[in-house]
Amino acid sequence: MYELVLVAVVLCILFKILNVNNSPEKSIFYCSNQNFLDEFLKRAPELTQPYVPTRFWGFSGHIQTIVQSVISRLHCPLVNGHRISMKLTDGATVTYDLYHAINQQKEMLDITLAICPGIGNNSESVYIRRVVYHAQLNGYRVCVLNHIGTLASVPVTSPRIFMYGNTADYAAMIKDVVRRYPGTKLVCVGFSMGGNIVGKYLGEPRIKPVNVVAGVAVCAGYDMIGGMRMLMEWNGFRRMYMYAMTENMKAIIRRCWKELFTVEVKNKLGISERQVFNSGTLVELDDVYTRRLAGFKSVTEFYIANSSYHHFKNIKVPTVFINARDDPIIPPPLLEVIRDAALKYENIVFVEQKFGGHLGFYEGGFLRSNPLTWQDRMVVHIADALVEGGGKEKEGLELESENVSNATVHTSGVFDDTGTESDEKEGEFLNRNSGGPNLRIEKFNIGMTSDYTSLDSSDPGSPTNLTPANTPVLRRKVLGCGGVEE
Repeated sequence: MYELVLVAVVLCILFKILNVNNSPEKSIFYCSNQNFLDEFLKRAPELTQPYVPTRFWGFSGHIQTIVQSVISRLHCPLVNGHRISMKLTDGATVTYDLYHAINQQKEMLDITLAICPGIGNNSESVYIRRVVYHAQLNGYRVCVLNHIGTLASVPVTSPRIFMYGNTADYAAMIKDVVRRYPGTKLVCVGFSMGGNIVGKYLGEPRIKPVNVVAGVAVCAGYDMIGGMRMLMEWNGFRRMYMYAMTENMKAIIRRCWKELFTVEVKNKLGISERQVFNSGTLVELDDVYTRRLAGFKSVTEFYIANSSYHHFKNIKVPTVFINARDDPIIPPPLLEVIRDAALKYENIVFVEQKFGGHLGFYEGGFLRSNPLTWQDRMVVHIADALVEGGGKEKEGLELESENVSNATVHTSGVFDDTGTESDEKEGEFLNRNSGGPNLRIEKFNIGMTSDYTSLDSSDPGSPTNLTPANTPVLRRKVLGCGGVEE
């Protein structure tokens, strides 16, 4: 009798939790412009190949997500970079890490990957290090935004940290990189919350440098209202992920509470530390704190303004969005908005993979996966394809599609006062074209234009603040929507 129960439990684990009866599958592509998609897949043939998860546990989205946060440290490369600081006009100190190419190829153009990490993450997060190292080996310069408040070694100098859709800090990094390397081409890359920020940045009615030529977003959520609603459900253990993210957000806030909860802030916004630290969910935390700091009357209004899908119609550069259907944090119903956008707007390609979890995508092996994930490889592979085809017109291309004939393809036949450009011309442009929802942080910070003054006085080729090769990961573990450790 006990033997039968044991066998039943083992079978349940194997087939219901580990999903070992599944097999690798090819990605599904959605795009409204068939010619553009054919040309893109011709330049990125690896995308059309099946993704092969680690055999024993890789077909479980939950385990892929957990492995990304816990076991991924075993595959953490050592990267050398320089930390650059910028001072925004609201007093905030924004930092980003700059990494130069390791294997510079003579025929390769000057290309920079501008990475925006997930919630609570930064350049020291393991999944970011892997992508950085792989990109360096392939001849890319890489810059990585450090979300305000996530690095214990960087002081918080204004009463705010990062927000879900605040593109100001990312735009400041982009502007500074272009100042240092005027001839570089920029590919914007975002993970999880960073993917939402990148999608929003590319579609916002702000003047962006002509250096920005493409975008890639991985495991992004696009609709804050729908996302928070689903995270409040117990189905798929999503409520547990919500709890973990809430506690980690509170840990970040608790670490710099003196700078965040000044007397002026508490009196002006009517908030207190007790309210924030007693919050049980991100929705409660945003209602009692974040939306007030951003100047919104309700949390619903705040989430609408932070959602990137409002801006998809204005994306002018080729942008690829990638999601997994077994992602426990961004479940399939949340992917309808990006699927519809890809079938409606010609500059968007949506890649839907059945497996991978949230920022997992571990591949190869039976029990021990390959050091490099499918996600790491595809980000660089897609960047290669987008930059290589960036100079050609997408319309009217005549080409053969033998290489992509087996791919599954579907075709259809803001922050006004947080922009990084401080000149009057851009300010007028933003005011005239603010068609989407906008954050109104100026209700609290009148000077919140997020123009910046670089604190780094070195020449463009040799920033001064060195990031050690083996930068220590913070002791406090941050499990979050975009990755899971600080």
